[in-house]
Amino acid sequence: MAATTISLFLFFLHIFSVVTSQTTQSTITLGSQLLPTQEQTSWLSSSGRYAFGFYKQGDGFAVGIWLNQIPEKTVVWTAKRDDKPVSSDTTLLLTKEGWLVLRDKRGQDTPITNSSSSATYASMLNTGNFVLYNAVSEIVWQSFNSPTDTILANMTLSSRNQLISSASETNHSSGRFRLKNQDDGNLVLYPVDTTDIAENAYWASGIFDQGYRPTLALDEDGHMYLFREDGKIVRNFTDGWTSRNQTVFYRATIDFDGIFRLYSHSVERNGSYSMEIRWSAIDDKCLVKGICGFNSYCSSEDNRTGCLCLPGFDFVDPLQRFRGCERNFTEQSCGDRTDNLTYVMQTMENMKPRSSHACSCSSQTSHTSGSPAMGTITLYDCTCHASLLRSWRCSKLKLPLRYGRRGTDNSTMIFIKVGDGTLESPNRTFPTGTEMRSKKMIRMDILAVSIALVTCSVIAILISCLLIYRYHRRSKTMSQKEDFGLMEEITLRSFSYDELKKATGNFKEELGNGAFGTVYKGVLSNGQKAIAVKTLTKMVREGEKEFQREMKAIGRTHHRNLIQLLGFCSEGSHRLLVYEYLKNGSLADLLFKDQIGPTWNERLRIALDVARGILYLHEYCEPHIIHCDIKPENILMDDLWTAKISDFGLAKLLMPNQTRTFTGPRGTRGYVAPEWLRNVPITVKADVYSFGIVLLEIVCCRRNLDVEAPESEIILCEWVYSIFAAGQLGNLMVGEDVDKAVVDRMVKVGLWCIQNEPGLRPSMKNVILMLEGNMDIPIPPSNSF
Repeated sequence: MAATTISLFLFFLHIFSVVTSQTTQSTITLGSQLLPTQEQTSWLSSSGRYAFGFYKQGDGFAVGIWLNQIPEKTVVWTAKRDDKPVSSDTTLLLTKEGWLVLRDKRGQDTPITNSSSSATYASMLNTGNFVLYNAVSEIVWQSFNSPTDTILANMTLSSRNQLISSASETNHSSGRFRLKNQDDGNLVLYPVDTTDIAENAYWASGIFDQGYRPTLALDEDGHMYLFREDGKIVRNFTDGWTSRNQTVFYRATIDFDGIFRLYSHSVERNGSYSMEIRWSAIDDKCLVKGICGFNSYCSSEDNRTGCLCLPGFDFVDPLQRFRGCERNFTEQSCGDRTDNLTYVMQTMENMKPRSSHACSCSSQTSHTSGSPAMGTITLYDCTCHASLLRSWRCSKLKLPLRYGRRGTDNSTMIFIKVGDGTLESPNRTFPTGTEMRSKKMIRMDILAVSIALVTCSVIAILISCLLIYRYHRRSKTMSQKEDFGLMEEITLRSFSYDELKKATGNFKEELGNGAFGTVYKGVLSNGQKAIAVKTLTKMVREGEKEFQREMKAIGRTHHRNLIQLLGFCSEGSHRLLVYEYLKNGSLADLLFKDQIGPTWNERLRIALDVARGILYLHEYCEPHIIHCDIKPENILMDDLWTAKISDFGLAKLLMPNQTRTFTGPRGTRGYVAPEWLRNVPITVKADVYSFGIVLLEIVCCRRNLDVEAPESEIILCEWVYSIFAAGQLGNLMVGEDVDKAVVDRMVKVGLWCIQNEPGLRPSMKNVILMLEGNMDIPIPPSNSF
């Protein structure tokens, strides 16, 4: 009885503090503005504790809210956090019409809020809440309703909402981890881009209260708790504290390292300041799933935590080790003989990685004859790459491996295939001071040699360029002139035809073919780098146009979800493009040929990969690009099963400030947007339509058109809409354990993307937000298919 009374008292105290805190405010009138380079760059709350305005981020500025009375810049909220930082000539303006916008030097406005009603005035409250009011002082928008990575005192996180960590201490764009307040009442930490299942969670509150959907709250005394709709507190995480000699205020943040922490900021009467961690969800960073990327593991030594590569792997980016590791050798394919193996097995103890992709050989095998036999089983199994031995139960795994961590459980052991000659010690440690100095001297020697080699290379390149220039000056054909202009525009490796002929074994192994030519597998002369060589053979002039277009479209792009162009050959009548080789084939193979098919977790991840690649083409690369041929055959899967968009032969490049273009029909039947056939201008929404078809194919693992299906199911989009409208999406999930909310999101996004009218289709940025569950999705209308 006493506990219930205290709970109700704390709840009503929280409500009272929220109401009273709204009364003290500073008023921002219509027409008020800020510039990042002026003396006043922010609007302060009346107490001066919080500020709203411009803060420095990277080479530009972001708009957000931060603690103003402490020496460290502590940002607690950021507007449009995933947009690029703005330049110094951008104005933050509360317009006379009542809209909060960012206005660039050209006078173009970008809204800061998603408010559908205009405001009469604004205020930065002492609670840290920035609020827009209408003429009768009703709130039309407030920052508390769209939190980023932090909740403040008197702020709540209601059911179904989540916090997303920042990318780093200084970069407040969306990071790699999230805190989700689930419908079942459980507060859970997950890596970003994962589904809400126990396998991906690394901390949970342990409260399941499905009938009430508890809300997370933080009060001014530092109590952080989950309370139900009836006021009952179901979990109190902290014991708050106060001191008469201090001014103390609190914030709870999911930090960039994935740990949810409660901080107290104390300002003494003498002006001194201190910050303290009052509570932490977990203490060991290595418990954070996803703290280290694919094929790496987290290790703690001497109170230092870091990411290390598994044997046979090197860091994707040594300067950003959290990005994971990739193979440092080329593994034999299943067609090669196994009596002359070029790799061996490396053993590591106390390791517990997981496979992020279903492995056809992942059946568990009981074995009691000893651990060496476990490694031998995997060594001769060309379809698997590692095996995990736990209590004499062996599970074979397929790359990539994730959530790796060194533990203290001596009953676990992992066997990993490594290249013969690349064997490494599994007990790698962080370098000592002597080792670092020794390595620094070696690096200086390497640097000196590298500078000499680079200098010689530059001289050789300059001489080569001069010879090429003279050769092309003498050439009189239009195609040769175009080739030279292209070489000036894009800095890629130029291959000779003989080099590529030798690399592909005289174009022996065909990977696929399309309208303009054929793709062959090859290996560069060092034998370590596998490549895919695309030859353009159909009609010299038409092939020439495709060659030029594809070079310009992808030559300067660089994104993890776009295939990497390594070089080209433009010799006589030969036109070839050299790409990175992705051995796991296309999305079409995965969806339509693999009998197992991807899991729902993988389907969502693949869909997000493709969406991010298209978003980059539409908004972030220069010039903006409409791909024009998004389909499963043009989406390839790399070693880590990351989806990458390929084949830019039909791409349309947009001029600066151009949003639409007239062009003839392009693309593949079944994926072409309706506007291609109406003789109207084409926009990036044509790619959105194609993505919608692909998304529904990912959901259903079948083609958009299947003449062998029952009559009512032949056209996929019609069938999916019919079962969606009838509330029968369960027909897509027969026999599978899946989060129905994920399937519902994917289907609704797909149906919005394939609307006949381009204006009804969402942008790719909103597609990503909806797939991630960060944006509400209205019911899609009937499309009159």
